[in-house]
Amino acid sequence: MAKKLVKKIKVQATGGKATPAPPLGPVLGQAGINIGEFVNQFNNETRDRMGEVVPVELSVYDDRSFTFITKVSPASRLILKKMNKDKGSGKNVASKIGTITRAQIREIAEMKMVDMNAASVEAAMKTVEGTCRSMGVTVVD
Repeated sequence: MAKKLVKKIKVQATGGKATPAPPLGPVLGQAGINIGEFVNQFNNETRDRMGEVVPVELSVYDDRSFTFITKVSPASRLILKKMNKDKGSGKNVASKIGTITRAQIREIAEMKMVDMNAASVEAAMKTVEGTCRSMGVTVVD
């Protein structure tokens, strides 16, 4: 008999450092899955991405088993990492936090391509540039 999908949950956890503490624990608890088992599997799979924010798409089945897919970090996190900054500008129009080159944007777009619904790398670059604008980052050639 095939397992029946009961829920799909999207969460974000720190690569290699997930714990059963909030915000992860309560979300997984409500879904009725073994939190410890998920944390162990997730940490093993994301050891190479230690400290990075990793989005996860979790599928929960009727027998309380689960499968999950890890995604690429959010574009905003990748932009901040390229710039060595902790956070974006709260007032993106009034105060800029720095600049990023088109080449760096291309790198980010190529990384994110697997998770984006863009038809080409150029389209993905436009999306990443929009994220830059909303964070107070100036794009230079």
